[in-house]
Amino acid sequence: LCISGMKAETARYSVPEEAERGSFVANIAKDLGLTREELSARQARLVPDGEKQYLQLNQHTGDLVVREPMDREELCGQREPCLVRFDVLLESPLQSFRAEVRLTDINDHAPVFLNKEIVLKVPESAMPEARFLLESAQDPDVGNNSLQHYCISSNEYFHAYTRRRNDGRRYPELVLNRALDREQQAEVSFSITAVDGGTPPHSGTALVRVVVLDINDNIPVFTRSLYKVPVMENSSQDTVVVVVSASDLDSGTNGEIAYSIVQNSEENFETFKINPETGHIRLKKTLDYEETKTYEIDVQATDGGGLSAHCKVEVQVEDVNDNAPEVIITSLTSTLSEAAPLNTVVALFNVRDRDSGDNGRTTCELPGEQPFSISLLAADAYALVTSEVLDREQVAEHNVTVRARDKGSPVLSSSKTLLVRLLDVNDNAPTFTQDIYTMVVSENEPAGTRLGRLRATDIDAGENARVRYAIEASPPGTPAAASFLSVDVDSGTVRALHPLDYEKVRAFELAVRASDSGSPPLSTQALLRVVVRDENDNTPVVLHPPADSSGVGDLVPHWAPSGYLVAKVVAVDADAGQNAWLSYELAKATEPGLFRVGLHSGEVRTARAVTEKDAPRQKLVVLVRDRGQPPRSTTAAFAVALVHDFSDAFLQLGHDPASRQQPQGAEKDLLTTYLIASLGCVSSLFLLSVLALATGKLCKTRLRARLSPPSPSCYMDGDFVSDGVDVAGVGTLSPAYRYEVCLTTGSGRSEFQFLRPVLFNSQSSAEMGPEKDEDQLCSSQQPTGEGE
Repeated sequence: LCISGMKAETARYSVPEEAERGSFVANIAKDLGLTREELSARQARLVPDGEKQYLQLNQHTGDLVVREPMDREELCGQREPCLVRFDVLLESPLQSFRAEVRLTDINDHAPVFLNKEIVLKVPESAMPEARFLLESAQDPDVGNNSLQHYCISSNEYFHAYTRRRNDGRRYPELVLNRALDREQQAEVSFSITAVDGGTPPHSGTALVRVVVLDINDNIPVFTRSLYKVPVMENSSQDTVVVVVSASDLDSGTNGEIAYSIVQNSEENFETFKINPETGHIRLKKTLDYEETKTYEIDVQATDGGGLSAHCKVEVQVEDVNDNAPEVIITSLTSTLSEAAPLNTVVALFNVRDRDSGDNGRTTCELPGEQPFSISLLAADAYALVTSEVLDREQVAEHNVTVRARDKGSPVLSSSKTLLVRLLDVNDNAPTFTQDIYTMVVSENEPAGTRLGRLRATDIDAGENARVRYAIEASPPGTPAAASFLSVDVDSGTVRALHPLDYEKVRAFELAVRASDSGSPPLSTQALLRVVVRDENDNTPVVLHPPADSSGVGDLVPHWAPSGYLVAKVVAVDADAGQNAWLSYELAKATEPGLFRVGLHSGEVRTARAVTEKDAPRQKLVVLVRDRGQPPRSTTAAFAVALVHDFSDAFLQLGHDPASRQQPQGAEKDLLTTYLIASLGCVSSLFLLSVLALATGKLCKTRLRARLSPPSPSCYMDGDFVSDGVDVAGVGTLSPAYRYEVCLTTGSGRSEFQFLRPVLFNSQSSAEMGPEKDEDQLCSSQQPTGEGE
């Protein structure tokens, strides 16, 4: 057979029943016109027409062999031929071929009589050649192996004939050889043997007892010798099938008729019953057209004298659509990859309906919307294949319902649900819950501090959904922000690698990647923005006045009114926000009520007008404090000198609003003249003082040799030290002077004082106490300072 022929015709083979396992049946590859290699490459397999697999295909040789021994009588009963149908399925491409194996009968059953003793009543008036029906023997074999003939043991009254019914069954018939004489012999016994046609033949035996009855010259007569009646298979129990009737011309007991069913088969005995008085034949059980379509019943009418007559009742069972189609799954792929291509075979199944005609014609469908379709392979053989692209993320498993309908009236249907689970394919990349993550960390937090957590999800399953996190490498030439943080590869927890400094790094961004564990892995990116929160870790720094300044202090004229600007404290804080908001307050002052400090400006102003009672030297300490928690602070210390002598004109000029304009050329020349004259006077005075001091010391030295003068004492440098800073903003006095007063011995009450310029020192003048008058001799010191 060729492949094209197999599509239209059915390949037929035969094998004896009860063949041993592995028995050769046929070579499928040869019949299909395929080589063994092609048969194996196309993954040939058998799809049985039922739930049990009796045959097996060797893919390497193409041989069809018996998988399990088959009993023809169990599978088919008396039906002939007995066929085992199956499909040969080839893949790549998909092809299906119909085949059937006929089970040939072997003589494995002997004929059996239902009753081992058969009683036959024969009137003595029976004439020779009279015929009498006997009970049939049962043989489940068919053909030549079935019952072929009957024979009886030798006797002088009877011989046997074998008769055949329309259904092919054989039954015995006794023929009277000579007249009986009840007075001579009241009973005749002999054995009857049923023999089949097998090799060797089998037989069954029963005892026949012929009881000779008294004479009765009339036998019952049926109104019809054959009764044909149709019966619906859905008829209920006790339904009347037919009423048989017989009459007898005799009277009395010999005319009384009793009806009975001759037990010619066990099936008839279990299905029908007859009323012996009325002849009503009823159902003992419901009929099934699919099991038996026709029944032949032998009915016997016997009168009181023992005479009997026979008729035949033929019951035709009519089909009713009482069997729903049956979906038989022969092959099922319970798990399927979501990447399976179109027309992938998911399941193979057959649809069987035991009814006949339109009641047995079926159609198959898939209710609802499914990504599958049904492909017809052969008569009543189907394949469930994919018809759309599958997506496990949308539907993880499919409950596919296959519904079969017949064309009867009413329409019957049945369904079979198949569960198909989809295997995941890594076709979805992880997705971050946010495109941008913003995390805040306080500066100086220790290494390992948890900043937050990244979260990405993957709608795939298993390893394809296992997300791993990593920080992307920074592009060349950009700051390595990744060195600040670490991300846990499994949980996505972000931690600081070392403490951060807000003053160096206030914020940075880096890219993070989430990758799944599929093959190949898929990934996605998100932006991680880290904001460093400032902490109050920096103390305010005073820019003005400088801490190491050795210049003169600020000068305040005695005429300064309330609110006069003395100085301005300038400070900065490296922190941010309220940690850098600075406030100023006067922490310490020689005259606490004389000055005040602007809370936010840092300006030092007079709180009242300066009076003559105020100390000429004032030391101020300003506290600079930020608003952090806890707050940090520092101090700025400077000296203020209250002056009204040599610097009054200059200070008045600097503070006069009109003098803010640039002086004309004549005014500048005048001022220069005054300065030169003053410098000349001071220099002359200084030279004279030096000469006087030198002369005095020379005289004193000679006198000291004879006298014991007291230890010299003088007011040292630093007793009168102050910074001379012009607070009006015009500038400082140039040059600044300091004056040292030295008193000779015995001049404690003298009004003579020798002054020399003294450079104010902010560090010492601020700590000087009130001046002391001491009557001690001091050697004069050389003037220090600069002059123009």
